Amino acid sequence: MVFGQVVIGPPGSGKTTYCNGMSQFLSLIGRKVAVINLDPANDSLPYECAVNIEDLVKLSDVMMEHALGPNGGLVYCMDYLEKNIDWLQSKLEPLLKDHYLLFDFPGQVELFFLHSNAKNVIMRLIKKLNLRLTAVHLVDAHLCSDPGKYVSALLLSLSTMLHLELPHVNVLSKIDLIENYGKLAFNLEYYTDVQDLSYLQHALGQDPRSAKYRKLTKELCDVIEDYSLVNFSTLDIQDKESVAKLVKLIDKSNGYIFAGMDASAVEFSKIAVRNVDWDYYRYPSFHLFQSLAEVQEKYIKDDDDVN
Repeated sequence: MVFGQVVIGPPGSGKTTYCNGMSQFLSLIGRKVAVINLDPANDSLPYECAVNIEDLVKLSDVMMEHALGPNGGLVYCMDYLEKNIDWLQSKLEPLLKDHYLLFDFPGQVELFFLHSNAKNVIMRLIKKLNLRLTAVHLVDAHLCSDPGKYVSALLLSLSTMLHLELPHVNVLSKIDLIENYGKLAFNLEYYTDVQDLSYLQHALGQDPRSAKYRKLTKELCDVIEDYSLVNFSTLDIQDKESVAKLVKLIDKSNGYIFAGMDASAVEFSKIAVRNVDWDYYRYPSFHLFQSLAEVQEKYIKDDDDVN
């Protein structure tokens, strides 16, 4: 079995930054990681890319050749990838033996709750290559400071979960910047646990711009609560403990923690006795792992608690 993550989320939620930081973290705890860029508009990658969709199709070329805008161009690119899935499969097959896969998808949210092409690509890879994937859906944490935007983020997360039909982890990214755009009306746990949304409806009713949509807001909140599926983990990509906590959650959701239980102990023991070849100053924006020993100790301790 091959394990990995499907990284999705709106533009600006930090998907590429996440893939870069997560690949570094996983490498440090002993996993061989391959990052697969499936965003045909992402031509400036901070990470080493094992497979790049731009070798197959580029958004700029599609827009020019077919007179499409960015959104229509991305839909076309995903359709083209679906029709050429054998190309992607052939690129992935050499990685299956010993790599953990990170799929960096485009930020166009319609691809993941409205159109079927991205879902079809993922499902065909799962069936053909026996992959165990978790969808990691990133949402910018600053949306919590605006009740209307937070409700929209909840609806987007719920729609994406239902559409993709994958093990799913919703993440409030950039949690360290959460109050840069305004003070939260409630404590952070209210937003991560998606507690009683009637309080949020009251806050929305105080805003004259949204007061006239009070009934619509109530109905939308009722839908979210009726499904009772959405909650959020938090992530500060520069905090090693935050990243380690999220990795444990993802490992439980896709089964890695159970399938690789013995292997995990071996990985950590190897790290403990070898020099780690990692240039700290090469990644100044990711001060993630100042103490590898702390990461090992916390990760192993929490795994023991789960078991």
